[in-house]
Amino acid sequence: MQTGTAHLFIPGPTNIPADVARAMIVPMQDHRAPCFARLLEEVRDGLRPVFGTSQAQIALLPGSGTAGWEAAITNTLSPGDKVLVARHGHFSALWAEMAMALGLEVEIIDTAWGAPCPVIEIGRRLGRDRHGAIKAVFVTHNETSTGVTSDVAAVRAALDTSFHDALLFVDGVSSIGSIPFAMDAWGVDLAVAGSQKGLMCPAGLGIVAAGPRALAAMDGAGMVRSFLDLRAMLSAHEAGSFPFTPPSQLLHGLRAALERLHAEGLDTVHARHNRLASGIRAGVEALGLRIMAGHRVFASDTVTAIRTPQGIDARAVIEIARRRYNTQFGSGLGPLAGRVFRIGHLGDLNEGMCLAALGVAELSLRAAGAAVPLGAGVAAAQGVFADPEPVAELQRPFLTIAAE
Repeated sequence: MQTGTAHLFIPGPTNIPADVARAMIVPMQDHRAPCFARLLEEVRDGLRPVFGTSQAQIALLPGSGTAGWEAAITNTLSPGDKVLVARHGHFSALWAEMAMALGLEVEIIDTAWGAPCPVIEIGRRLGRDRHGAIKAVFVTHNETSTGVTSDVAAVRAALDTSFHDALLFVDGVSSIGSIPFAMDAWGVDLAVAGSQKGLMCPAGLGIVAAGPRALAAMDGAGMVRSFLDLRAMLSAHEAGSFPFTPPSQLLHGLRAALERLHAEGLDTVHARHNRLASGIRAGVEALGLRIMAGHRVFASDTVTAIRTPQGIDARAVIEIARRRYNTQFGSGLGPLAGRVFRIGHLGDLNEGMCLAALGVAELSLRAAGAAVPLGAGVAAAQGVFADPEPVAELQRPFLTIAAE
């Protein structure tokens, strides 16, 4: 029998704050009533600054980020349309597979797992597409499987430099609400998030922010859609409801989570995530281990994928942590299974929790046969956290939202 608190250090679902959990303990309500319309309006208004937009329309889809992916495709594109997708991790690969399954012509740019979105090659492909065959570019902002964040603003610059009209779609599921996201400033046409990561709620909502160009593209889109019809959803939202029965309790929780984010201040939220991630990365380095991200400049502030030493099965590390220490780490996905374990450090998280994650990781690695120096990772992270000033790593130009 396990005692004490169960520690959750996966990149989602994340820990649910107590006030968010309490906010969801409400009686069922009429989703056609004026009080529900006010709730929905407050949630949508609270999401816009998190997405970094004043122009986009926000749709809340019962489902997940994957539902948001599908809605992005089916509401703006037509069968046979060509899209450009960078494939550099498990989730960017899944989005490409979905596009193929839905009948799109998918041009894939394969990049090593651990690298960010290949902006230069995207620019080359766009430059060669002189007749505008490419209708959309898909970018995974934060590749959760490898712990890598890509430069979305640079992809928009590549589109603009090429004088290309392709839509820019961004998967922000593991970034929005935790690291800077500037939809308007970066020229993102459609962005997707989920309720269960930086927004600190249970899984169950896919959130789509559609900008003016994406909304215009819906007029000529030829794909079949019904439940994920964004036009119907947005029309119902404007009237204060949903076209079908919504998950009301989850919306109450999301409103409370957004209140937390805005009370802390989004800049402070982003700085906190960078600080915690910097401590985790310092701890991993002190253990003599390597992260999947090829360089710290594009290492994620929401999840760190850690390579286990040769001969050490990451699955054993994860199982030891779960069984002995009541702690859950993320597993390696796809070709990284057995080679990587992941520490999620996003959402409702602080320095003490990150130190616990590193301490359990040290014990689990040692028990799995890795010759790591016990205490070294924790001490290195303490060195970061002891500094009351923001760490220099926070100043990463492509993650800084431009001033209004």
